[in-house]
Amino acid sequence: MKNIINNIFSLFFIVAVLSMMGCDDKILDTVPKTTVSENDAYSTPGKILAQVNNLYGQLQSATFYGGRFIVFNEQRADEFGQNDGNAATGSAIWNQNVASTSEYINNVWAAGYAAINASNVLMAKLNGGKVVSDSLAKLYTAEAKFVRALSYFSLVQTYAKPYNLDKTAPGLPLRVQPITSAGSNDLARSSVEAVYNLILSDLDAAEVGLPIGYSSAALNASRAKKSTAIALKTRVYLHQGNFAKVKTESEKIVSSSAPYQYSAGTTNHKLESNFATIFSGSYVGSEAIFSIPFANTTNETPPTQSALAFNYLAQPIIFLAAAGVASHDALNSPDDSRASLIGTNTAKQKVLRKFAITTAPFRDYVPVIRYSEVLLNYAEAAANLGDIQTAQNLLKAVRNRANSKFIFSATDIDTKDALLKTIATERRIEFVGEGLRLGDLQRKSMTIPAKIGSIGTAPLVLPTASNYIWPIPSGELSANKLIVTNP
Repeated sequence: MKNIINNIFSLFFIVAVLSMMGCDDKILDTVPKTTVSENDAYSTPGKILAQVNNLYGQLQSATFYGGRFIVFNEQRADEFGQNDGNAATGSAIWNQNVASTSEYINNVWAAGYAAINASNVLMAKLNGGKVVSDSLAKLYTAEAKFVRALSYFSLVQTYAKPYNLDKTAPGLPLRVQPITSAGSNDLARSSVEAVYNLILSDLDAAEVGLPIGYSSAALNASRAKKSTAIALKTRVYLHQGNFAKVKTESEKIVSSSAPYQYSAGTTNHKLESNFATIFSGSYVGSEAIFSIPFANTTNETPPTQSALAFNYLAQPIIFLAAAGVASHDALNSPDDSRASLIGTNTAKQKVLRKFAITTAPFRDYVPVIRYSEVLLNYAEAAANLGDIQTAQNLLKAVRNRANSKFIFSATDIDTKDALLKTIATERRIEFVGEGLRLGDLQRKSMTIPAKIGSIGTAPLVLPTASNYIWPIPSGELSANKLIVTNP
């Protein structure tokens, strides 16, 4: 593993991309995984479909959206304490003490760029051949652009300064051409703004080319469709502070009045009537805009230490910090269904039970985008635009889904500042453990608070500190002569 990391792109892309491993995701009806020549990998419609499914397989990587990337974001934020001081469990990440040589710093970068390159390779092949129909080529290209956009967004959040802190700062190398051989790694970093421009351009194109929906709820939850691209745009624009655009995109998939919902073709989005249902087997319900699935097969099983349930509950590696959102009344009320997903272990620690498979194999689906996020993105944008009533209504929809009896006090929602603070708190309650908290802190250029765990106290991190973001990995630094470290 260390040899791969030390030459991450010259070796990683030769092995992982040039050989083009097909993904056999049962959810997406793929062909069996196999190593084939580059030309053979795209020689038939079935093989091209296998490469499309491979894009989702890249996102499913254990160090990416298959688990560890979500856990790392939570370890870096302020809701969890750390139990295990072992480096293998990410103790240095929780302690805000990471180096460019870290295996995890390198692995997340490699996983993101593997997904990006797989997207680039597929798009180039589709553009240069007539193996599939024009309509399928359009669909597959749109899926590739969605995967590339999500991957770039994940990486720019992790390795570059937040857009609202300094959009002119060095961002990422924008690799938009396929790498299919060694010696193609030298590329300077584009600005944060340029990276965001590509992300949004890809998502606009994806929205046009993606279908309204698919033939089953499983495919609608795990494969990109129009609403998936739109929902991700609401997140990206929120990180830019472009509230007018958040509103415009949200209105495409959120009805103008309660009950808030979206219905088109086979796609139906609305809040689940019971929050707990989302995490008790209804992985493909109405709230699932995009999820990472795990089928009941050996090669669909995430490694134990990468699985969300292992990290949050079975071990647990991290537990809910007493000073975090776990102390909020909503998560301690018998009237709020979200409280049922907070438990207490034998060590008297509060633990997260959203991902509740307690023994291996851990195959909980990973929610990447939920409909409730779109509603709260829209609520925050509306509040910032002065539309207090709309913001209040959207906020209430999310809270009252979990607790129909709850009534917000006037002091919490009647002014713009109070309402924005309440929406921010609701996001913490709603999405704890889903990897969004760190981004919410950073997009507002807020200090990452200090936190207490069993292994000690992790220091606060100021927005001006070098460890507010992760360093460019050593593997990239050694392979790319044009890269520069974070200033």
